[in-house]
Amino acid sequence: MRNTTDTALLLVRVGLALVFLAHGSDKLTNMADTVAFFGTLGLSAFWAYLIASVEIIGGVAMLLGVWTGWAGVALAATMVGSIGLVKLSHGFIGGYEFDLMLFLSAIAISLSGPGAYTFKRIFKRE
Repeated sequence: MRNTTDTALLLVRVGLALVFLAHGSDKLTNMADTVAFFGTLGLSAFWAYLIASVEIIGGVAMLLGVWTGWAGVALAATMVGSIGLVKLSHGFIGGYEFDLMLFLSAIAISLSGPGAYTFKRIFKRE
């Protein structure tokens, strides 16, 4: 039987991947609205494209279990921006609680590594 820690890490990675892929896809498919929203925050279109790309690339990395150290830091950084620029003023409940969980989960994967169930290990030829 495999270590339950590996299963737990897989579950956290899949959860992170699904959330970030969904939000990144939504941003990319509605880029005009995304750029407009970022503009209301005083941010240029560059940031809208960068954040959408980080969410997609980071989500794929988490799903596959590759480059999770870097992906976790990058995804956590997007949550710092989200909390600081948008959610903090709304308070914890109904404000930044979800973003905080995403931040902490991304940092946890970044620190712990992806676990045993990764794309590389599943398809490794020995």
